[in-house]
Amino acid sequence: MSDESPTDRFKGALTGASRALAADAEVEVSWTADAPVQSGKGFRVPMPGRTLSREAARQARGVADSFALRLRHHNEALHSRNAPAEPIARACYDAIENVRYESIGANGYAGIRDNLDAAMQQRIATDPIARAKGSNDVPLQSAISLLLRERLTGQPVPDSAREGVDMVRSWIEERTGGDFDALAEALDDQEAFQALSLDMLQHLELTQAEDTIDPEDDGDEDEGEEDSDDEEEGADESDGDNQPNEMAAEPVESDDDGEGEAEREMGDDADEAQPGDEGEEGMLPVRPNRPWTDLPEGFDYNVFTSDFDEIVEASDLCDDEELQRLRSYLDAQLKGLQGFVTKLANRLQRRLMAQQNRSWDFDQEEGLLDAARLARVVVSPGHSLSYKVERDVEFKDTVVTLLIDNSGSMRGRPISIAAISADVLARTLERCGVKTEILGFTTRAWKGGQSREAWLSNGKPANPGRLNDLRHIVYKQADEPWRRARKNLGLMMREGLLKENIDGEALIWAHNRLLARPEDRRILMVISDGAPVDDSTLSVNSAGYLEAHLRKVIEWVERQSPVQLVAIGIGHDVTRYYRRAVTIMDVEQLGGTMIEQLAGLFEEE
Repeated sequence: MSDESPTDRFKGALTGASRALAADAEVEVSWTADAPVQSGKGFRVPMPGRTLSREAARQARGVADSFALRLRHHNEALHSRNAPAEPIARACYDAIENVRYESIGANGYAGIRDNLDAAMQQRIATDPIARAKGSNDVPLQSAISLLLRERLTGQPVPDSAREGVDMVRSWIEERTGGDFDALAEALDDQEAFQALSLDMLQHLELTQAEDTIDPEDDGDEDEGEEDSDDEEEGADESDGDNQPNEMAAEPVESDDDGEGEAEREMGDDADEAQPGDEGEEGMLPVRPNRPWTDLPEGFDYNVFTSDFDEIVEASDLCDDEELQRLRSYLDAQLKGLQGFVTKLANRLQRRLMAQQNRSWDFDQEEGLLDAARLARVVVSPGHSLSYKVERDVEFKDTVVTLLIDNSGSMRGRPISIAAISADVLARTLERCGVKTEILGFTTRAWKGGQSREAWLSNGKPANPGRLNDLRHIVYKQADEPWRRARKNLGLMMREGLLKENIDGEALIWAHNRLLARPEDRRILMVISDGAPVDDSTLSVNSAGYLEAHLRKVIEWVERQSPVQLVAIGIGHDVTRYYRRAVTIMDVEQLGGTMIEQLAGLFEEE
């Protein structure tokens, strides 16, 4: 015990406290230099540092206490069962549940209350609500969670977030009425609390009531649907007037973020998912899961207007100083994975270099002296077959494109791991003589942007097709050295970049760039977390419109194109779209999976 450091002793005490609080003797606590995360009964909390300062210790204890309370008072299956599909609503739903189980601990123990407050203060310091300049900048899930915490525990909104909360406080309180009081009465009952929180989300107009038509009034069914459509269109026309729920309230880290109108319209398909399909931490793929050949007859994909689309270099989206800051943030996350990614990079490099190794023709009359024949040379110096000649093994000239989903549902840990993995792969492949291009795809705006405004001004013609402004981002060109493009990858960490995803057109764009390359082998790797989602397009077209287009594009590439296509899904099954695909349930697996998939493609003739 004499060799035990203060940090080790603190870790032991923290583990004991977490086990007691969670009422589970199998809880294990470990340190991390990265974002804190809970995986089953394993807690990874921020390392407090060698000095073990009081504030850092309280923050670590607060994170561990939150995880322990979640383990004891939270049922993930129940939470996921009725989770709303809309991305902002889901973010608020998750935040509300987080406040519930933390409030149970805060109200029961003064020490836990102080620890949770320290962890929350640190978390809020990096939240966009602390930097909000107007109501449009306030993340709604952060504001709701702080107001609910204030009601459930009596703790005031932190000073750093007070100004942001006050910008939307009256709007929230006006619509929620007595919802906060009702939630306080159901604090210990997760199921009742969940039902009340869903009611509150409806009052905030973040979700829609399930029963909008009187079942006894069948004759007015069509008329009711038309009225509903008119109301939706009217809401779209007033986007941005006084709607904090459509501000920069982007989804927080969540397994099922990013699911919008598409999931509501395709509910029957989502219901086909079985409980046995559920992955870790309740990550049940709830996106539509149709066979890849199930395509509508005569499907025709349209684009209402491409006037507002853009293909932009990453360096053009923010100034150099901000890029450097974002890259520094990405590097800080990379430090925690340095040993892991180095092993992966070395493994890929060895496998690639092995295919480029030179072979030898032996027993030649001239060439290099064969060391294995030295004895023969000594015994019989005049023997003419004691040499070897180096022979090159053909290795196809190769280019790899990484196409990364930059949608809001990738926000947080998934986009960080994707950026880190792309960075490591680009460096490794460059050392092996393989050119690498890194691309990203999202939209310029939530809910349609200028394309939707143009559609509204043109009288809202029926079935307009794709109705949003595309943003395709070039992080690194194939011929660009990694050292020149490295800072561009930090852009993925920028607040507000990640919006909606229209995968089909992004796949065509990346594919066409590859076709223009002179290399013999072309590989396209898509990294996504599910089906295409764009509320603006899906609200005015047929159900599954974007998904059907994506299937058509994939079918053509896989059957007729010389490009080798592979996909990696994060948290959602993409094997229903791509013939060569793998789904991972933990973003920690992404780097290794990318390398294994690439190595397999390189080994194919």
